[in-house]
Amino acid sequence: MSEMVSPLVARVASENKRVLVMLLVGVGVNVLLYAFGVYPLAQRVANVSDRNASAARALVAARQENGTATGTLAGKDRAVTELATFYTSVLPRDLASARRLTHLRIAQLARQHGLRYSRAQSEPVPERNSTLTRLKTDVSLAGSYMEIRSFVHALETAPEFVVIDNVQLSEEGDTGDGLALTLALSTFFRGTEQP
Repeated sequence: MSEMVSPLVARVASENKRVLVMLLVGVGVNVLLYAFGVYPLAQRVANVSDRNASAARALVAARQENGTATGTLAGKDRAVTELATFYTSVLPRDLASARRLTHLRIAQLARQHGLRYSRAQSEPVPERNSTLTRLKTDVSLAGSYMEIRSFVHALETAPEFVVIDNVQLSEEGDTGDGLALTLALSTFFRGTEQP
């Protein structure tokens, strides 16, 4: 059977030599067009697709970064507003206001809670590299444990900005039925900036 195929193929090839040459030339041209035209264009399209995907990822990252920056900026604006409110509404305005807070207001709280107000001594201390000045105050009081406890609680929960730096509690006198309380307090007010 293979003997029959060979002469048949040879005969078809010789009779259609022109068509076969044109087909081979067409295949060669197609191979050349693919090698030098279609394949490089396909690679460029693939590169463009990769660049588009990379650009899309970069855009998403940039949008996330922008969202973070916008959130940070909004948070900073809110913090600046809250700090300004703290300075104007919570902190005493000046040294006189701070002294009224640590002397007059503490004396009123002591009287409300049944404590004897002995003395108060204060000293302004500028805070380094700040526009705030600290007013350090030492207050001496006397009374029962329950009176002292309720006074300290009232002082800690009061709307005024007073920090209790130190508490010293000791027995008062020889009888031992009363207690002496010495408080180291601080409050801050806006002063001039210190070097």
